[in-house]
Amino acid sequence: MMLGKTAGGLFWMCRYLERSANNARLIEAGSRMTMTRSSAADSEWESVLSAANVKAMYLGKNDAIQRASVIDFLLRDRENPSSVMSVVEAARSNARLVRVALTREVWEAVNDTWMRLKDALARPVSDADLPNVLELIRQQSAQVRGALHGTMLRNDIFNFCRVGTFIERADNVARILDVKYFVLLPSVSMVGSSIDNFQWEAILRSAAAERSFAWLNKESGPRAIAEFLILDQRLPRSIAFCYTNIARNLGYLEEGYGESRPSRAMCDETLARLTRTDVETIFDGGLHEFIQWILQANNALGLQIEQDYRFYA
Repeated sequence: MMLGKTAGGLFWMCRYLERSANNARLIEAGSRMTMTRSSAADSEWESVLSAANVKAMYLGKNDAIQRASVIDFLLRDRENPSSVMSVVEAARSNARLVRVALTREVWEAVNDTWMRLKDALARPVSDADLPNVLELIRQQSAQVRGALHGTMLRNDIFNFCRVGTFIERADNVARILDVKYFVLLPSVSMVGSSIDNFQWEAILRSAAAERSFAWLNKESGPRAIAEFLILDQRLPRSIAFCYTNIARNLGYLEEGYGESRPSRAMCDETLARLTRTDVETIFDGGLHEFIQWILQANNALGLQIEQDYRFYA
């Protein structure tokens, strides 16, 4: 059985790398949303801070919510443990801790990510450079993911990496939906307008799902988007897809170690609810309430996994 600290290092390395790409998508979505709502630009950046779960921390350091300071806080601020620079450094630290468990290609991809982003984020990012920097962050995350898939044995090392990735991804998609649910339910006067449609696209883009959605859906709308991001198991970033894969990888861990753990039962319970429900039931009970349940269940599962596999032992 793998040492708990090694398992935890792999789990958190992949959570942090996923979070770096998620932050880049949130910033891009915020920028696009403010293009359609200039009169409410500050409220859009407030929603981005909320989606990243750092609003209180930001307001503890800043008097007002302004685009430039929010972007800098999310990209570069070392006092923000969820900033891109902070999580990339944390990912590299965890990779160094578990280096003997990684292939050379994975270690080099993580280290290259740290070096390139450290250089790109050495100073505040200008508006002109922002699109390229955000693309670089996403590309570096994808590079590590490609090395992981292409070179790692499908054993407990790989399984802890995948569980960490999907726990983080489910949390991110749920937060995007929860913060933007008021956009998914716009005022009657905005339904079908160009602004309304642009906002749908921005929400899907923040989950890297706009093109996939267009391929599968002829018409847009709040229920279609919520169903796609929560329940559609064809989408690699949907919550149901994430939980299907968490369950699979936890199952592989149980088979390898020859014993069941409470985290698997918790995951199966959440997955069962996701597969049994439909979007009409979710909206009837309240989208916000459903997403809050997902966030709480996901957080509890992450903590149970840490306990089950003794990450800090």
